[in-house]
Amino acid sequence: MSTQALPSRTVERTPVPPVRSTAPSRPRAPRAWASKAAVNTVLVMLALYTLMPISWLLIAATKNRRDLFATNGFQFGEFNLFSNIHEVFTHNDGIYGRWLLNTVVYAVVGSALSSLVSVAAGYAFDKYAFAGKEKLFGVVLAGVLVPGAVLTLPMYLLASKAGLTNTYWALLIPSLVNPFGVYLARVFSEGYVPYEVIEAARVDGSGEVRTFRRIALPMLAPGFMTLFLFSFTASWNNFYGALIMLNDKNLYPVSLGLHMWNVSTTESPEMYSLAITGSLIAVIPLVIAFLCLQRFWRSGLTAGAVK
Repeated sequence: MSTQALPSRTVERTPVPPVRSTAPSRPRAPRAWASKAAVNTVLVMLALYTLMPISWLLIAATKNRRDLFATNGFQFGEFNLFSNIHEVFTHNDGIYGRWLLNTVVYAVVGSALSSLVSVAAGYAFDKYAFAGKEKLFGVVLAGVLVPGAVLTLPMYLLASKAGLTNTYWALLIPSLVNPFGVYLARVFSEGYVPYEVIEAARVDGSGEVRTFRRIALPMLAPGFMTLFLFSFTASWNNFYGALIMLNDKNLYPVSLGLHMWNVSTTESPEMYSLAITGSLIAVIPLVIAFLCLQRFWRSGLTAGAVK
């Protein structure tokens, strides 16, 4: 048997010239520029529409009472901001500071407890199997569809029966229930906490409460901060619930207190300056909270959106 290799055949291929399209090229650059210009114009208009109220509030808070009505709304007058702030915090024995402190208690304590309850409930719906789980979760989701204003009167009647009206608990206890937070927490738990980690903790002898507190809760920190910001904003701006539940001025949150000042302007026009400056001060904690926690908020929303 011959071991000599057969000569390989060489196939000559004729080079194919590149095919050039005969269609006329589209003028993409002008169309892209027009599209960007239109989008930027709409964004600038939306930004101006959004910033216009806060700009008016900031300028009005710097005016004295005479310039507040004598000048244009977006025109600066005599700078009187620090005097207005001093008057806000000294009016009626410093009641505004009491309202601000009450709002911090309602918003921070209520939001922290509400977020913890929502994260625990969402974790339980995700990681545990029990009878009627999906039906119960459907009931929770149905609570998202019910407007909060509809539940205010029934909650007032329940609080009145329990003797909780006109107390801090009248606003703190209803804030613990957050169906939308439970839904978001379940989504966060599916994305952040793998089953393998929970099983490994169980194999090592960790109990269920310890596993949630030491392992799952730190992994759910971005989701917790997202729920905290949502709940903090809702609690800080809660006006209708406080109007129904509270009668004592010393228990008012700042939103209800500013409303009372605004109502009294019909009889006392000098209260306009207090209501405007107090509104500007009430916005500042929300801005600080979003600037400090937006990193957790954005990461939490992104993780919750991708499964």
